[in-house]
Amino acid sequence: MQRLKIDQDIRPMSEFRTGIASFLKQVHDTKRPLVITQYGKGVAVLLDVAEYEAMLEKIELLEDVQISIAQIDAGAGIEHTKAKASILGRIGK
Repeated sequence: MQRLKIDQDIRPMSEFRTGIASFLKQVHDTKRPLVITQYGKGVAVLLDVAEYEAMLEKIELLEDVQISIAQIDAGAGIEHTKAKASILGRIGK
């Protein structure tokens, strides 16, 4: 996802309502999120679908890494040679 450009990517709700098609095109073309404000405060973020899916995949990967680290810290890890032997045994090599 591209970094937010404050002068282009923060819009009030009133502008969003009247120009929704152009804002959807902007989000799709730039791959940057659009922050929608109401009464001067951020209330929503509009993202391109592909960018949203990529963000979710990254979050899931980071969660898996955190779980793995916690398991290793708790002593649930196994040595590389044992892990390799186990996997090769499962695939029949």
